[in-house]
Amino acid sequence: MKKSSLKEGRWEAASYQEAVSYIEEIPKFTKKHPLNHTREFLKRLGNPAEDRKIIHVAGTNGKGSVCTYIKTILMAEGKKTGFFTSPHLVSVNERIQISGEPVDDGTFYRVFREVYDTAAEMEAEGLGHPSYFEFLFGMGMKVFEESNVEYIILETGLGGRLDATNAVPRPVLTVITSISLDHTEILGDTIEKIAAEKAGIIKKGVPVFFDGSSPEASEVIRRTALARGSWCREISKNAYEIREVARKYIAFSRDNTYDKDVIYRIPICETCQAMNAEIALEAVEYLLDGQRDTLWDKQSGHREETNPPERQERWAKALAGVYWPGRMEEAAPHLFIDGAHNPGAIEVFVDSVRRLKSGKTGGDVLVFSAVSDKKYEKMIAYLCRHLEVRAIIVTKIEDDRGVPAEELLKLFRKYTKTETLCCPRLADALLEARRLQKDGRSAGDIYCLGSLYLAGMVKKLLSGGGLDVEF
Repeated sequence: MKKSSLKEGRWEAASYQEAVSYIEEIPKFTKKHPLNHTREFLKRLGNPAEDRKIIHVAGTNGKGSVCTYIKTILMAEGKKTGFFTSPHLVSVNERIQISGEPVDDGTFYRVFREVYDTAAEMEAEGLGHPSYFEFLFGMGMKVFEESNVEYIILETGLGGRLDATNAVPRPVLTVITSISLDHTEILGDTIEKIAAEKAGIIKKGVPVFFDGSSPEASEVIRRTALARGSWCREISKNAYEIREVARKYIAFSRDNTYDKDVIYRIPICETCQAMNAEIALEAVEYLLDGQRDTLWDKQSGHREETNPPERQERWAKALAGVYWPGRMEEAAPHLFIDGAHNPGAIEVFVDSVRRLKSGKTGGDVLVFSAVSDKKYEKMIAYLCRHLEVRAIIVTKIEDDRGVPAEELLKLFRKYTKTETLCCPRLADALLEARRLQKDGRSAGDIYCLGSLYLAGMVKKLLSGGGLDVEF
């Protein structure tokens, strides 16, 4: 690793591209480190933004959505926010956002240079170069400090207890979203073990809000919070009521006395988004109101009826304008991209599609791919058993971990007699999907799912004009 490999002097577009290329190469020469290494890394960077109001979010599914809703509601209240998220779909800049906008290329490169110098110094001393995720996390915290944000929303990368973001010593709030089986080779092979890893972000005395849908996970989170003296708010499906699942949105109302008549519309037609939005609404209510002692009853978890009607309307309007790419996103007419990449997310996908179409999915076409460290056979089995479609097309993502399309084809044919085709190139898969969709007896949609990498590839292909047919 040579410092001379990077251009000196003022920022240029080529410099930015060189920085991105360097970051993408990091996994080839280093690995994940213990939290003490990340703490030392942040210390050498000056412990950037440590004094800001940090909301730390973990979970298997929905954490990106919950982070986005929290960010959106805070922005509606005029709060300047930083958001660190992963993975990105198209540009690495997406991982570091200021008030909803990815960091610009010039700022990205300038901060990269400073973080690079620190990483080089640590490596020269034999401490080891920060990993890909750790390096970007350090960059994000530097950007947030320079931008003088009031709130920072940190989305964990993997797990929670050992995640680099857990090096932050004192968030103002922790949030844990839906938990299901994923990364079992790292986090554990049961819901309880995975929940324990996610609950590892709970800090002494820091309140935690969590999705109470899983009894097994909820028990672990409650027990961890009690041991650490942290008040917790368990949010169940009784906290809201789904009113409508439409092609462009899901509508729900909240089950409380102070805004039960307000209809919230999230422009993503996934049923899980009602829970995700409810978690975000309650978390921000606590952030803005609950820390004033009299507004929250810490025993019951209920809030006094002080939510002004104008604020309800402001939040509902803000959530209705949310854009969260890759989550049941209609990227082109009749072409949906969904990042469902584990069994729990696949179940939500199936439920959402069936509700949207009242069970009539026979004209639809699935385009599927996956990475090797996911439970892709379990995902495939569930899709085949619970969703009737016109055809299935398997393809391969552009990543070393991508499962060969031929292997996916064998698994689909193991579980279904539905027409299943193999198109290793994504462009060919999309063209074939459009042909099958048009040839179907009834009009249907195309759904691309199985991996966020696939979602990003589809978006790049559509935006780059690399297809010979219109979508």
